[in-house]
Amino acid sequence: MTKSKKSFKLFLFVLPGIILILIFHYLPLWGWSFAFFQYKPGRSLLDSVFVGLDNFQQLFGNSIMRRNLGRVLLNTFGIHFLGYLFTPLPLLFAVLLSELKNTKFQKFVQTVTTLPNFISWVIMFSLTFSIFGTSGLINTVLSDMGSDLQVNILNTNKHVWLIMVLLQQWKSLGWNAIIYFAAIAGLDQSIFEAAAVDGASRWQKIRYITIPQLIPTYFVLLIMSIGNFLNTGVDQYLAFGNALNMESIEVLDLYVYNLGIGSGQISYSVAVGIMKSIVAVVLFATANGVSKAVRGTSVF
Repeated sequence: MTKSKKSFKLFLFVLPGIILILIFHYLPLWGWSFAFFQYKPGRSLLDSVFVGLDNFQQLFGNSIMRRNLGRVLLNTFGIHFLGYLFTPLPLLFAVLLSELKNTKFQKFVQTVTTLPNFISWVIMFSLTFSIFGTSGLINTVLSDMGSDLQVNILNTNKHVWLIMVLLQQWKSLGWNAIIYFAAIAGLDQSIFEAAAVDGASRWQKIRYITIPQLIPTYFVLLIMSIGNFLNTGVDQYLAFGNALNMESIEVLDLYVYNLGIGSGQISYSVAVGIMKSIVAVVLFATANGVSKAVRGTSVF
């Protein structure tokens, strides 16, 4: 078989993935055209008034919109920066779990911590409410013990960013650790055997062999997450948002959703989404360039 035929067969393997990316990631970019019109729901785009860059100018020209956008960006940046503090957690979790000798217990823990990733945020809210709600498990136990202490993390505007980040960790810890489990399984075992001959303890192997070899994987995932810096999603914040915490919980994606679906300002919300995508590309390229210059490794 010639080299060209082998290459063509490999191309056929990746072709379905390319088609899916084109359909779900590039074809929807046509919707960006709504940002240049004053679109009204129910009308054809061709029947709408062309306004050019007016919706983009409104992002910074209108004082009320500018204030709201600043508040929303502060929430988005605050939650993401807090989330970055927890990014080493899946790595450490994978390392410690891989050190367990009992494989059955190891698989059980890995399964239990991975399952929440496949549960919707609506179900997660229901679970959280049943545990931490005003009439939830914790407050019921405290009341039965005669305590006046009330745990109320859902109906408060205090520590909202931290609560959201901790809930994200609860949901995604096991799933995020899967890549590190795979990386650990691929480590050269002869290095560990040589370290054991030299008298290295288990913690010394973890500190000087396992973790250093996982750092490149960590930085690649970190760079990719920086590319999604402004993509916080809607589901979590829509489920956990209420009148008491909405000022602190409204992130950029939820702001766009509220503008487009809630207020009917579809054109303006699309303009905000375009600016978000441009900023995300710049952040990703910058992080990738810095990593390549400092560490010599990058995503591309």
